[in-house]
Amino acid sequence: MRELPELTPDELGRYEWQLTVRDFGEEGQRRLKNATVLVSRIGGVGGTAALQLAAAGVGRLILAHAGDVRLNDLNRQLLMTTDGIGWPRVESAMRRLRELNPHVEIETMNENISEANVAELVRRCDVVVSAAPLFNERLLMNREAVWQRKPLVDSAMYELEGRLTTVIPGRSPCLSCLYPEPPPNWKREFPVFSAVSSTIGSLAAMEVVKLIAGLGEPLAGRLLTFDLRDMSFRKVPIARQSDCAICGSL
Repeated sequence: MRELPELTPDELGRYEWQLTVRDFGEEGQRRLKNATVLVSRIGGVGGTAALQLAAAGVGRLILAHAGDVRLNDLNRQLLMTTDGIGWPRVESAMRRLRELNPHVEIETMNENISEANVAELVRRCDVVVSAAPLFNERLLMNREAVWQRKPLVDSAMYELEGRLTTVIPGRSPCLSCLYPEPPPNWKREFPVFSAVSSTIGSLAAMEVVKLIAGLGEPLAGRLLTFDLRDMSFRKVPIARQSDCAICGSL
């Protein structure tokens, strides 16, 4: 394990309020500073996760998302701005995150996760945040995270509903235990309010903080679901499948 970096006086001041969280303290903050998190993608869900992780003081963020900012991104993609329309999403995200916290190192890729880049990106991080709208991409990140023994936080939403689980290779089921194949007729575009995508993105960020800092109990082996139409939340146990093609042999 890398030696934990010290906190500067500015960092001690910036994170003063969270340093008093029970079982966190300066050691937890130093663990965050020492960590690298990969976030794919940085739309309504992943962008909020990245925002919260930067605010919390994760040392390095790798952001992967192809394409330029569009007008219809702006109802939910909180790292994007109106004056950034037509420019790469990752450039807008980098600017916003650096304005928020200059202590966080930001690396961007104007690409989506693919077979060509997934192994290298996962290799360079400590935790993966999966927030892609396409199941093929999420299953690809799940496969690589399990094979490289990196924890993965999978976050998804549709309309007013959200789902979140954490994959800890060798300890918990993986995403392929839940979805051996991409669900049929899954579409990239779906109904979304920013308040819903931001909720699931913030929950995903908290899972990452817990994993890195050793704080609380992650959602390994459980699926958190919510429906904001009636503000109902529940946790559903999920089982590891012995015949899972990804994690069954671990």
